[in-house]
Amino acid sequence: MSGDAAAAAARLKELHGEARPLVLPTVWDAWSARVAERSGFAALTIGSHPLAEALGSEDGEKLSLEQVFTAAAPIIASVGVPVSVDLESGYGHPPADLVEGLVAVGAAGLNIEDTVHSEGGRLRGAEEHAAYVTGLRQAADAAAVPLVVNGRTDLFKRADDAAAVLDEGIARLQLLVEAGADSVYPVRIQHDDDLVRAVVAAMPVPVNITAHPVNHSLGHLASLGVGRITFGPHLQAALTDYSLEIEARWRSIGEPESPAAPTA
Repeated sequence: MSGDAAAAAARLKELHGEARPLVLPTVWDAWSARVAERSGFAALTIGSHPLAEALGSEDGEKLSLEQVFTAAAPIIASVGVPVSVDLESGYGHPPADLVEGLVAVGAAGLNIEDTVHSEGGRLRGAEEHAAYVTGLRQAADAAAVPLVVNGRTDLFKRADDAAAVLDEGIARLQLLVEAGADSVYPVRIQHDDDLVRAVVAAMPVPVNITAHPVNHSLGHLASLGVGRITFGPHLQAALTDYSLEIEARWRSIGEPESPAAPTA
């Protein structure tokens, strides 16, 4: 599958240069992936949270790396567009294992975050997380597959005041770019336009923002300079809300009548 992965990764890298912003709908199974492709999207991403929900598990590396790849393979095979995979913080594996698995299933890229779930949810140090991204880039280069690395930090998410850690966050993201990240993903700044603008202005690569597919506006995020948009768990949650609304119309109005007694 290395040829498939190489072609998909090269195409995804091209899309990052062509589209501003590039919207990658977050999917979790073959059905959601096919729907997004039919809608006209040029690339997709498999989210760890919705994937875990679809498999009856929870986010936070409750699945194993092998389970993730087993689930990702048919999703990727079901569509003809590049697909990135959210691999959380790596499931306790070295970068080479992640790249090997991504190449095997034909993936085009990955998200990698700095919350280490296998170690009590600690935040990797800035240099430590950058070194992990360097390992991913080196392994991808060795495999001759230009995987698109989306380097995520949870620093803003963890802060009581996200604006207070802006300089630290930007420095952390810049290290990821230097390590080989093709885009950066500062989680949970999407509600503060000034924060988004500041991060975008400081980055030489696309900045990924998590959007709610109903409550956020593509035009507004584009006006802030956002380069890449994903939905995280919000598309699945929005569809859940709509499904509940539809299904509520079909709940029983009253108790069903007892069947008539048979006649002699």
